[in-house]
Amino acid sequence: MGRIIAIANQKGGVGKTTTAINLSAALAELEKKVLVIDVDPQGNTTSGFGLDKNELDKTIYELMLGEYEIEDCIINDVLDNLSILPSNVELAAAEIELIGIDEKEYILKKEVSKVRDEYDFVIIDCPPSLNMLTVNAMTTADTVLVPIQCEYYALEGLSQLLHTVDLVKERLNPALEMEGVVFTMYDARTNLSLQVVENVKNNLNQTIYKTIIPRNVRLAEAPSHGLPINIYDPKSAGAESYQLLAEEVIHRGEEIED
Repeated sequence: MGRIIAIANQKGGVGKTTTAINLSAALAELEKKVLVIDVDPQGNTTSGFGLDKNELDKTIYELMLGEYEIEDCIINDVLDNLSILPSNVELAAAEIELIGIDEKEYILKKEVSKVRDEYDFVIIDCPPSLNMLTVNAMTTADTVLVPIQCEYYALEGLSQLLHTVDLVKERLNPALEMEGVVFTMYDARTNLSLQVVENVKNNLNQTIYKTIIPRNVRLAEAPSHGLPINIYDPKSAGAESYQLLAEEVIHRGEEIED
């Protein structure tokens, strides 16, 4: 049964989508079957895999409204071992259209349960806000992975996110756990990055991944080419970091199963 990981942080610009794209691609390269679910109306994960999000007529939006089955909406073999449930700006309207729908928090969970056995990993990229779409992602997920940018305000908003995770766990998904925290945009030349890492480690009672994702020009360029970093520049520091993170994620799952 596939492990479902929601990548969430209500702060924008923390490397959430970058992590969704490149962790998924690295897992696929390690011969894990991966389904990426883009739950962000910006659709950046969708376009980050080279898809024209504005040309798609079977997306997570149509799925949430019950117009199509999940199998109709998944685009298979975007890369070897990797498929995607895409998104575009239309998804922004879903929250309003779902008002009054029974059990709207579980729409995604019910659909994903039909296919999760076909994958080793389901990676969900959440929007940068704590809304109905994020709640749907968290009711679907087994764990939540939180990317934290190495900057001064890193801890701001994190307690709010952890509170949301606790609320979802308490009321909607008792099995939900924290996957852990991954540091992104680390700049080894600044004391600040080091201080942020130490600060979070001291103040946060969470699993923190050993792999730290560096600031990397190639990593920033890759999405504009519609490619994950392991294809765009496999020798870059960014590609190596996400490869290490993928290995850690796999290893962590094996530990949990043991």
